[in-house]
Amino acid sequence: QVQLVESGGGLVQVGGSLRLSCALSGRTFSRFGMGWFRQAPGKEREFVASISWGGGTTYYTDSVKGRFTISRDNVQNTVYLQMNSLKPEDTAVYYCAASSYLSATSNIREYNYWGQGTQVTVSS
Repeated sequence: QVQLVESGGGLVQVGGSLRLSCALSGRTFSRFGMGWFRQAPGKEREFVASISWGGGTTYYTDSVKGRFTISRDNVQNTVYLQMNSLKPEDTAVYYCAASSYLSATSNIREYNYWGQGTQVTVSS
């Protein structure tokens, strides 16, 4: 049984930073590509960033390029999302997800396992 547990969300002012963490248990972490998605109230869940099994490939949605960085530690079984220069439009529940596709993918349908989500609120 794969479990994903996110942490690190919270309230931050515009221009601030947060680092989200997501720990995977129950299966070998390096067998998964990992991704971060977010969902704002009244909106569909959207892709934010993804990373391949070994960390060599990353993808970002255009709105976070240059501000967010995804990384992973295959020893600690954890994926991270460093978020800098936060904007009010980044406010959402952030979810990490694991994909059996070893590559980095932005396709939500290719993710098999999901965390419970962590709230990020950016205040102006």
